[in-house]
Amino acid sequence: MAIDWKNRGIQWTMLLILGFIWGTSYILMKRGLIAFSAGQVASLRLSIAFIALLPWTIRNLNKLNRRNFLSVFLVSLVGIGIPAFLFTNAQTRVNSSIAGVLNSLTPLFTLIIGVLMYKAKSNRISLIGVLLGLAGASALIVQTHGFAISDINGYALLIVLATICYGINSNEIKYKLQGMNGLEVTSLMMVFIGPPAIIYLFASGFNPVHLTHPESMGLIYIALLACFGTVVAVVIFNQLLRYISAVSASSVTYISPAFAIMWGLIDGEGFGIAEMVCLILIISGVYLVNKNKINEKTS
Repeated sequence: MAIDWKNRGIQWTMLLILGFIWGTSYILMKRGLIAFSAGQVASLRLSIAFIALLPWTIRNLNKLNRRNFLSVFLVSLVGIGIPAFLFTNAQTRVNSSIAGVLNSLTPLFTLIIGVLMYKAKSNRISLIGVLLGLAGASALIVQTHGFAISDINGYALLIVLATICYGINSNEIKYKLQGMNGLEVTSLMMVFIGPPAIIYLFASGFNPVHLTHPESMGLIYIALLACFGTVVAVVIFNQLLRYISAVSASSVTYISPAFAIMWGLIDGEGFGIAEMVCLILIISGVYLVNKNKINEKTS
């Protein structure tokens, strides 16, 4: 039975599914980092996703043309490639709960980039939301500890950079790639990311013949991350972008922190009052940015 993507209930259901998948991704990255380096976790994730999508990539190659080539290349970098490496490097010094909270900045940057680069419309309430969200994120970055430049956690800033990438990705797909469905866009993104990821992986010294415990368990966690956090989730997200606004689709990142925090607490991570205040500021900002937009149609 075909899914009615225009149905508001379906849209919210898909956002909840995405929230769970992406909220779980942080703990999977953390577990993968026990066995592999940050670069290997990222390249393994992309390589496995590339192999999983290869049949559809081959089938959809004829949809890649001169009109959409640059757009597909751009979203492959900012939607999948660059963030994969930013997040794994960040999580060597930032716990999974904080990573999930900082990722909630995505809708704010989606709005800012949409207004500045794609002529999207905004209003005063959205601006207040942006300022609230940035205030919460700034406080969180300053009060967390890790590799610090003065009192600023440099690794947390990598996550902020990833959310900027996601903001570009959402707008580019929304406004430039509306002619393709989610599976087509995602499979073609892998054309540009998959082969370089495989080359990087083996250049890093990875040798599957030597996999032993805990490396074998780490590989299982990364395989789950690739199949669900990249393949399934990105296909759903890109499909949603055909029917709701870029800001609304990216609002999944204020659902995922709940799951990221839950898994972090189960794994023994701390999450105190200061972090909760920052989370409330970010979520409040995202709510104001996203207000009344969930059922917005394609422009």
